[in-house]
Amino acid sequence: MPIAVQSAAVESPRSEPAALSALLARKIAAHTAGEGPVPTAIPGLLLSRRSAISDCCSAAYEPELVVFAQGAKRITVGGTTHLCDRSTFLLTSVDLPVVSQITQASITHPFLCLVIKLDMPTVREILSQQEFLAAPASFGARGMAVGTTPIEMLAACSRLLDLLDTPRDIPFLGSLLQREIIYRLLQSPLGKNLRAIATLGEQSNRTARAVAWLKANYDKPLRVEDLASLAQMGVSTFHHHFRSLTAMSPLQYQKRLRLHAARLHILSTGLDAASAAFEVGYESASQFNREYSRFFGQPPIRDLKSRRLAGSPTLD
Repeated sequence: MPIAVQSAAVESPRSEPAALSALLARKIAAHTAGEGPVPTAIPGLLLSRRSAISDCCSAAYEPELVVFAQGAKRITVGGTTHLCDRSTFLLTSVDLPVVSQITQASITHPFLCLVIKLDMPTVREILSQQEFLAAPASFGARGMAVGTTPIEMLAACSRLLDLLDTPRDIPFLGSLLQREIIYRLLQSPLGKNLRAIATLGEQSNRTARAVAWLKANYDKPLRVEDLASLAQMGVSTFHHHFRSLTAMSPLQYQKRLRLHAARLHILSTGLDAASAAFEVGYESASQFNREYSRFFGQPPIRDLKSRRLAGSPTLD
């Protein structure tokens, strides 16, 4: 299946990054009436608006591409913090628990971005094209990385949003434009990270399988030996690749997934802290309270009260 590639000059005669970002921001604003991420008629595409600076929020990011058009955001995974603004895009190639904060936003100048969920079979199909066959193997891929948004990617994203005004074109052109955007991503300096995760048999791909299992089974006891076996690696090698990919150890990854899930239970369903702790796999309520306070800055009850008073959303 051929990849749809069009010149960025179609979108803007000047083709300047700032002008294209401003154009993309206007189009996102035109299709986001409320706050937060909202799905669109284009499968896999979400748009997000925030009209105020936020508190730090815990969230679970899936494999996705985020293109920032206006405002700024800080995202921390493990001990690494990424700063994102209208000149950047964010690539998340594996499921990751993060803490994020909107750092630049107002009613008149809201934070605006678009999110494209990454479908790995589609990524692999594009990688099978002639343009990528000679690409060298990648080592030490990062599960999250920030890069400067190429002009061609901005232009393709802008054309993708145009389809929201012509819904009849979405079934045919939507997938073609998303394929072009993935192509632009793979051609960027961060493309090696996604290529390593998508390429079957590579160490990053095998590590990602273990990450996916741990994400789906975070409430179960953790045996690193079993995860290493799943990734077909020795325990020491697996630890190295897991930390390289996720910026944390398997135990830290599991703990943050558990805390994020427990907080979601507490804030959205009103579940008490002890019940939420046992629900996500903790055997000790006191240990849960200590780790919750250390990670979120206050114990569960105070966290619930303060967020309700502030009217803050549960998730970013």
